[in-house]
Amino acid sequence: MEKIRLTTAQALIKFLNQQYVHIDGEEFPFVEGVFNIFGHGNVLGIGQALEQDAGHLKVIQGKNEQGMAHAAIAYSKQKLRKKIYALTTSSGPGSANLVTAAATALANNIPVLLIPADTFASRQPDPVLQQFEQEHSTAITTNDALQPVSRYWDRVTRPEQLMSSLIRAFEVMTDPARSGPATICISQDVEGEAFDYDKEFFRKRVHYIDRKQPVERELKGATELIKQSKKPLIVVGGGVKYSEAREAIMAFSEAYDIPLTETQAGKSAIEHTFKKNLGGLGITGTLAANKAARQADLVIGVGTRYTDFATSSKTVFNFENTKFLNINVSRMQASKLDAFQVVADARITFEKLTPMLEGYKSSHGSTLPELKEEWAGERNRLRHITYDRDNFDPEVKGQFSQEKLNRYADTLNTNFPQTTALLTINETIDKDSVVVCAAGSLPGDLQRLWQSEVPNTYHLEYGYSCMGYEISGTLGAKLAEPLKEVYAMVGDGSFLMLHSELITAIQYNTKINVLLFDNSGYGCINNLQMAHGGGSYNCEFRTADDQVLNIDYAKVAEGYGAKTYRANTEEELIAALEDAKKQETSTLIEMKVLPKTMSDGYEGSWWNLGVAEVSEKESIQQAYKFKEKMLEKAKKY
Repeated sequence: MEKIRLTTAQALIKFLNQQYVHIDGEEFPFVEGVFNIFGHGNVLGIGQALEQDAGHLKVIQGKNEQGMAHAAIAYSKQKLRKKIYALTTSSGPGSANLVTAAATALANNIPVLLIPADTFASRQPDPVLQQFEQEHSTAITTNDALQPVSRYWDRVTRPEQLMSSLIRAFEVMTDPARSGPATICISQDVEGEAFDYDKEFFRKRVHYIDRKQPVERELKGATELIKQSKKPLIVVGGGVKYSEAREAIMAFSEAYDIPLTETQAGKSAIEHTFKKNLGGLGITGTLAANKAARQADLVIGVGTRYTDFATSSKTVFNFENTKFLNINVSRMQASKLDAFQVVADARITFEKLTPMLEGYKSSHGSTLPELKEEWAGERNRLRHITYDRDNFDPEVKGQFSQEKLNRYADTLNTNFPQTTALLTINETIDKDSVVVCAAGSLPGDLQRLWQSEVPNTYHLEYGYSCMGYEISGTLGAKLAEPLKEVYAMVGDGSFLMLHSELITAIQYNTKINVLLFDNSGYGCINNLQMAHGGGSYNCEFRTADDQVLNIDYAKVAEGYGAKTYRANTEEELIAALEDAKKQETSTLIEMKVLPKTMSDGYEGSWWNLGVAEVSEKESIQQAYKFKEKMLEKAKKY
């Protein structure tokens, strides 16, 4: 067999260039490029290989390992897992910075290839720079921390090990049921070692992603359950996007008058204008969706993990009267809530189910339009909230005093409510724009209030709700959608945690738009502690002498090279958004918004939390009693 002599790193890059996927008759390269931050562990190995011959791979220099990994995750998510970026880091702190991002990818089932350098396989110079030592094992390195947050993990200590390791990693990443982060740690001395590889290893490899067909037993069981139900309800999860099941589910819903609700991952799989779409479900859900969930006698979960937010900690459904039918490519997810399982592709399943239900009709009747009309009125109220210095009723439990809220208004020089700002943005930006968010109070406002008129334009990382994902994720989404405007919805807390890839976006002329909601604190968690009987403790951004911090974030972004705006009124925000559309460079719009002006939970939105069982405060005692009462309604599995 013909051989080719390459270093391990050169063989890695050559292999990445030859990986293709085949989906629904279409074939294309799977690896788009490589994010990198070079250090002593990878610059002389993988760095040399990329400099010598990167092939078709785009090479992007990151600014923070976690940030560039989040960008890679967002790229794959926005591309519906059909394409990925790989990323390479040095050993030690560089690879440790990947742990949070790997967990984010794992929680969301997103494929990404992580290639951190490792210590020396020879151990001759140990301990090398950035290597720690454990008395009980010399084999342990920083990269072992990535094992529990990787779908596949391996360590390459000999050049020939690369072959089986890569083949296994790509098998995992291209499996819809198990897709997630693959980590291959390569010892830094091995990166530069040469080996006579079989040329066959570098042939074009096509990974076929075939749609799993439902078996006859599954289809008959699902048909029987639906026909027995009077008020079925569909829960649209992120798997609906990945299976591209939009048209099939809409046809099914329309034919049999079955309403849809959405998880954070599933939102915009089907646009809000579809008349059967009741919006977000659960803790951050709409009143319409939660009421329908409570009335449902059959819940059809499609591509969902049934997280605590989607199920309101397993209290949003009436478990005494409700049965569950789950359609999912993952057997583990399909089995949740003791459901009847259809372990199959969502699109194929609905295409086959629809003709089998001929003659069936739900009994929802006029209920659905009434629920939608009721919610539309509430949304309109939140759109037009105004601030009154003398008599303002905040939208959340655990409210600040009027005096304290006025101090925020004076310090931040704003009267702008958050919901008004958000809905102004929704009305102003282009309908095909992509919005990216991950943490804080904004995901709740977005799931309840944001109206997506174009499919796959709502990009929420809520599987891990990772603060700091927003701006990095927006870069990744923009790389996936270069012709669309892409917006990061980010609070000041998340901005401070991680915004390094704003510089990467500017550096590579990849325009992103940052919409920064500044309420000077961790407002979402402040709401949480106060709503459960606590005081406002250590969540506000205040100085030692108790003054509200007023940071000029626009000046920070301006220093990086972004076009910046300050908008503390609806008129200023509209003008900034319109001008930002015209820019070719990245932009940041800083909005000072009043604390306590985000939306609150609605009926069916309880969240199970670790409330203190013992406390000196009566308010916390009452919060614990309420939790115990709600737990009586919760399903235990």
